[in-house]
Parts: sequence; structure tokens; C-alpha cells
Amino acid sequence: MDTFRQAGVEDAEAVARLHADSWRRHYRGAYADAYLDGDILGERVRVWSSRLAVPTGTVTVLAEDDAGLAGFVHLVVDDDDRWGSLVDNLHVRLDRQRTGVGTDLLRRAAAAVVELAQTPAMYLWVQEQNQSAQRFYAAMGGTCVEKSPIESPGGVPDRLVGAPVKLRIAWPDVADSALRRGVTDGRHAGRIGAVSAQLVQAPDQPGSGNCESESDL
Repeated sequence: MDTFRQAGVEDAEAVARLHADSWRRHYRGAYADAYLDGDILGERVRVWSSRLAVPTGTVTVLAEDDAGLAGFVHLVVDDDDRWGSLVDNLHVRLDRQRTGVGTDLLRRAAAAVVELAQTPAMYLWVQEQNQSAQRFYAAMGGTCVEKSPIESPGGVPDRLVGAPVKLRIAWPDVADSALRRGVTDGRHAGRIGAVSAQLVQAPDQPGSGNCESESDL
């Protein structure tokens, strides 16, 4: 049985390991092999250690099973005035994909939006080539609203292959969408309210802007 909880700084290495593994499996053809085969684990450990040490303005929820970390979602609350809160990361361990973990995590992100954000809107980015993820988000009520070039990781141009494109998937109101089951009654929030105090008066903390929500599904 899966359990869900808020991430802490002690989880940084496990989250980074899943994140790096997901990038290596899903970003071939968009990110350069030399970059993906390099020390992205070390890079991700540094990123997640920083994020989880000062989580103001964000929510990171972990899904765990008997084998350990099954998946995670990272939400930046009120990231964009127009599009709302950003699902900056949604990653699921390979053997747990298509078992409902990604659905539960996305619904917990939506529950956090309802509880904590100024507006009920939520969005994410996904690679144009990832058709299965796009179908999943459509089934969950998301709509593709625009295309944009994928930014190079760290702003280093040779980390990209060609000119890959990402799609913005948006939910104008998460409580009035296919995400609504469990959103308004708090069952999927993982008791997000326990961390509400961290989200008050959050400083500017923009998301990565890259297509991170790739790997559930």
C-alpha cells in the first residue's frame, strides 16, 4: 500500500536519484547524451538539497511503497499570474508507472492548489514528443494552450539536441476538472495544511520552466 508524505531535506538524495533516472530515461533526444550520462545525480542532489532546505512557496509530496520512493510531485504555488501554480516535477519509479501513483500525486498537487494558492489554476510543461503523457493529462482535464522551445539545462546550449519543443498543459480550475475527485475534501492533500505556514508571504521562486512532468503515467 502506498503512503504519502511531505518531503524533508533528508529526502534530497532519494528524490535526486529518481529525478536523474527519469531524465536519463525520458530526455534522450532532447538533452545531449554527454549531459545525461554525466554527473546529473550530483547536480540533482545539490538542487534538491537547496529546494528542500528552504521550501518556502513550494510543496513536495512523496509516494512511498515497500521498496522506497515510488514517486514525487513538486509544486510551485502561485508561480504565474495567468496560469497559476506550477507542477514543476512529477516523476514515478519505472516499475510503478501506470499503477495510479502519478494520478494520486497529481491530485495531491491539485489539493494543495485548492488549499494554499490565491487562484485555482494549475499548469505544467511536457515534451511535445511525449504523446502518452499528453493523453494522461488530457484525461485528467488538462488542456494544451501553447508551445515553447525547451530551455537548455543550466543555460548551456550544447546540452540540447536540436530544437525540442514543450507544451504548456493548463487547468484553469483544478476543483472543476477531472482532478476534482479528492481535491475539495482534502483526502488527497496528504495533510498539506501542516505546511501552510511555510507558504505564506513566499518570495519569488520560479520553477525550472522545463518540461519536467514526464514520467508517470
